[in-house]
Amino acid sequence: MKGIYLDHAASAPLLPEVAEAMLDVMRDGPGNPSSLHAFGRAARARLTDARDRIAAKLNCKPSEIVFTSGGTESDNAAVIGASRALRRRGKTHIVVSAIEHHAVLHAADALEREGFAVTRVLPDSTGYIDPAAVEEALRPETGLVSVMWANNEVGTIQPIHQIGGRLKERGIVFHVDAVQALGAVPIDLQETPAGLVSFSAHKLGGPQGIGALYIAAGTPFESLIHGGSQERKRRAGTENVAAAWGFARAVELAVERMDQKSRRLAALRDRLEALLIGKLGPAGAIVNGRIGSRLPHVTNISFVGADTETLLMALDLEGIAAASGSACSSGSLERSHVLKAMGLPEERLKSAVRFSFGPSNTMEEIETAAEKIATIADRLRNK
Repeated sequence: MKGIYLDHAASAPLLPEVAEAMLDVMRDGPGNPSSLHAFGRAARARLTDARDRIAAKLNCKPSEIVFTSGGTESDNAAVIGASRALRRRGKTHIVVSAIEHHAVLHAADALEREGFAVTRVLPDSTGYIDPAAVEEALRPETGLVSVMWANNEVGTIQPIHQIGGRLKERGIVFHVDAVQALGAVPIDLQETPAGLVSFSAHKLGGPQGIGALYIAAGTPFESLIHGGSQERKRRAGTENVAAAWGFARAVELAVERMDQKSRRLAALRDRLEALLIGKLGPAGAIVNGRIGSRLPHVTNISFVGADTETLLMALDLEGIAAASGSACSSGSLERSHVLKAMGLPEERLKSAVRFSFGPSNTMEEIETAAEKIATIADRLRNK
């Protein structure tokens, strides 16, 4: 499909190297990794190798990686699975940041209906979560804290190591949603003070429908899916071997290319911002997020005087794909919960658009997109 795709944070195109790797597995023939015959053993070997390769790039034990159906399941399993296990120890209080993905926030809502107490920590106006604010929210009965590594809507990177270090001293389980961070920032799980970390393949050029949850050895956890004994009894269901193999290849490529890719994507992001501010003025195009500490591939811009949904429809007609925020909620007319939590004024809330970049984008595309975006925004403001 022709056009300019600026929505990689929703889903990145499948990398050719990943597609080829998956096809190799699919051509091998049938095989359930839990079967004892030769076909099953071959599938098990592929699955084990995929797990080993991901663990090597993230610096953790292969046994600490659990394959899931994606980031949403990984978040749900971490928040609900750990909280239910911790409840048996008298820990019935959860702390989450107010700018988490809905996979975390709605999981916390569900636990609240079960009787858990939930505290939601607000960010500052740049989407930054202050470690002191997290610490102030803690109680003697706090069992779990969940703060994402980097926000999926504005790109702000959180002080994960500072937050996690304080929680570790108190014996509180720390969950980190690293779905957008993987491949964009260095991740060393041995050096990360978190017991649970969520990942997804399709944000970095891997297949849709598969993710992973890192569960550090000794972390309290209760399985959400019951059935067979797959994934060391932590996630029942026949594993998707081809997807796991593709996920492993995507992780390898993302880690190996991260520095070069990050510099290139940051240049595209900065150029788009500069062009739009130059064309619309600093009051007409306002960048949302923490400028000095954010993901290289994400920018969130408010086009004051225009409406988000109208902007997105007009951009789509011009062949430009963008988003109003998380892809899981962008089909709704509801304003971004992230920007609301940041306390942004209404004129910025209702005119914000997220643009996110990937390896296929070129500087020429950015120049073209900027011209079209500015023209549309200006027309809508003067309508």
